[in-house]
Amino acid sequence: MPFPQPASPSAAALRKPLAVITPAEQKVLELLRQGESNRCIARTLVLSPRTVESHVSSLLAKTGCRNRTQLTLWSLTHA
Repeated sequence: MPFPQPASPSAAALRKPLAVITPAEQKVLELLRQGESNRCIARTLVLSPRTVESHVSSLLAKTGCRNRTQLTLWSLTHA
């Protein structure tokens, strides 16, 4: 008997509400949508690059996305 397939991350991401994202993460997400690097986001928001990495990691976990590209696409559908 085959094992059931888990829901794809993108399908799970589509079910996540935008409300779980903090204001700081929303700022990072907006700059990600513009194609900015972590270093550029850090300079723009006056944060350390490590803090930006933490926000991106948190966003990936909260949305179920696997990478920045999926996260950007997710944000476009939940804007």
